[in-house]
Amino acid sequence: MLFNSPIFIFLFLPVTLAGFYWLGRRESQVLTLSWLILASLVFYGYWNPVYLLLILGSVAANYSIGRLLYSDATRGRRRWMWLGIALNLGLLGYFKYAGFLSGITGALLGRGLHFEAVVLPLAISFFTFQQISFLVDAYRHETSQPHWLSYLLYVTFFPQLIAGPIVHHREFLSQVPALMRAWRHHSHVVVGLSIFIIGLCKKVLIADNLALDASPIFAAAERGDPLHMLQAWRGVVAYNFQIYFDFSGYSDMAIGLARCFGVRLPQNFRSPYRAAGIIEFWRCWHITLSRFLRDYLYIPLGGGRHGQARRNLNLMVTMLLGGLWHGAGWTFVVWGGLHGGLLMLNHGWRRLCPWTMPLPLARLLTLLAVMLAWIFFRAESFEGALRLLAAFTVLPAEFFGGAAGLLQPLGFELVDVHVRNADSQYLWLFVLLTAFCWYMPNTQQLFSRYRPIYESQPEDDKTVALQRRVPALIWRPTRGWGIAMGLLALLATLSLSRVSEFLYFQF
Repeated sequence: MLFNSPIFIFLFLPVTLAGFYWLGRRESQVLTLSWLILASLVFYGYWNPVYLLLILGSVAANYSIGRLLYSDATRGRRRWMWLGIALNLGLLGYFKYAGFLSGITGALLGRGLHFEAVVLPLAISFFTFQQISFLVDAYRHETSQPHWLSYLLYVTFFPQLIAGPIVHHREFLSQVPALMRAWRHHSHVVVGLSIFIIGLCKKVLIADNLALDASPIFAAAERGDPLHMLQAWRGVVAYNFQIYFDFSGYSDMAIGLARCFGVRLPQNFRSPYRAAGIIEFWRCWHITLSRFLRDYLYIPLGGGRHGQARRNLNLMVTMLLGGLWHGAGWTFVVWGGLHGGLLMLNHGWRRLCPWTMPLPLARLLTLLAVMLAWIFFRAESFEGALRLLAAFTVLPAEFFGGAAGLLQPLGFELVDVHVRNADSQYLWLFVLLTAFCWYMPNTQQLFSRYRPIYESQPEDDKTVALQRRVPALIWRPTRGWGIAMGLLALLATLSLSRVSEFLYFQF
């Protein structure tokens, strides 16, 4: 079931909210938690009911091992922790990476292991990482043992189940008492639905329309169709902002839905295209994944504690595995490796360069580097990615005119083709969307008065300036904002006829 589908918006969500607030008046933790767990399982099982056995079995195994880890009387606690981690990674490896590993063994040995084709279960990458963090922290005694209903809801809670954020158990379990009192505060629903509507608009009005331009260009590159620079630019720019607004929209919708039930999810997306370096980019893009990789992979590997060479190695290993987490393919590994290399360069620049690059230039260079890396992330094969990159050396004479002749000695190819307006207009669309991402307030800033996320959110200078200069842009439960949200909801609803999946659903 998709957040942007009519059955979710007009049936599942109203029924779930009504049942939650009605049961909340009885002030029974068992009934309230059971209702949300039931709704979450219906949400997950709507796609394929068989995989309910998978997620419930995973929850039962991890909770049982967690109980052993909480007790100091348990013999071999460390072995139990590693057994739990191995079970989680084994489950993930079978469903997500069996075919990929079979291909590797085939290339190395001349014959590969044969695995029957399996359908990747939804959310397996996300709930696997959440439960690994639970086991590790249980072993370290960094959290108290939860009630089994609370733990089951923590793993299956539908707003964050399918595509994150990767919620830490402390962040969710600490809010269970407040969740029991949420029925008394109907403002949660008003704030939550407003955030949801903004996220829905990002998805259906912006991201899905950009996909109409990105997908044909990448498909043409896979087929080997001839492409020129402006077509390649159009496809790359369209996908660059498609994935931005798709993931930003999903993150908003997840935060808004959880808030309807009085739960604050951690921030997962914070205007990453404003980043003035790749280090900053990864502090703003998929924040909870970066946090998991840092806390449970990069730091255990040694982090930056053993010199520059070791830190660079740890960074590269972390990013390669982070790339592989996104998908079982070499294109994802290359994408992770590119970001690992960019992180190393960024650290080196900070260490060796005595001057600071002007902020607009640093932001632009970072954005262009991220855009080029997205080519491997989006392409279905190496061949398709390389063809698209090669298209940037093919210049349409009609557009470049005399300047094309000057570029030919540098290795560029001049072709006589007709340039469509849509191709050339993407130069201006890039400027427009970049300005939007750089200077428009993000959702956390718009709702800063109502603490939209789990973390304490100190008001940064930009938010304070926005409140002083344009106070109308800061969301409040007023008639004007109500009308605006109603119009946005209407526009988004009219676009639900072509429902599309979120990009991160495939990971």
